[in-house]
Amino acid sequence: LADTENGDIIHQLEYRISRLEGVLRLNKMITEFGGKIFATNGKKADFDATVQKCEEAGGSIATPRNPGENDAILYFVKYFNTYAYLGIKQSLIPGKFQLLNGAPLTYTNWYSNEPSGQGEE
Repeated sequence: LADTENGDIIHQLEYRISRLEGVLRLNKMITEFGGKIFATNGKKADFDATVQKCEEAGGSIATPRNPGENDAILYFVKYFNTYAYLGIKQSLIPGKFQLLNGAPLTYTNWYSNEPSGQGEE
C-alpha cells in the first residue's frame, strides 16, 4: 500500500511540475537544452543582481558551453529584445576571458574583434 501511495504522490508531483513548466514556456520564461533549464523573469537588472537572483533560485547565471546552450540564451535575447549577461569575466590578462569561477572558457561565439571593451558588452 505504501508503494502505491508513494507512486500516486510522485505521479501528482510530476503532473504539477509539467503544468507549471507549460505555463512558464507559454510565457517565454523558460527553455531547455541538453538537460539544462534556462530561465528568466524578463526584467532588467544589473550584473550583480542577476548573479544573486540566479543563486537564490538555486542556479547560476547562464554560461554557454556549446552552440545549443548559446541558442537557448539567444532565445531570450530575441524574445525580450535585450541583452543577456553571461557568467564570463575578463581575466587578469587583458583581452582574455574566463568563467566567473576562474575556469578557462571552452566555448565562445563572438563576432570578429569582440569583445572589444567598448560600450556594454
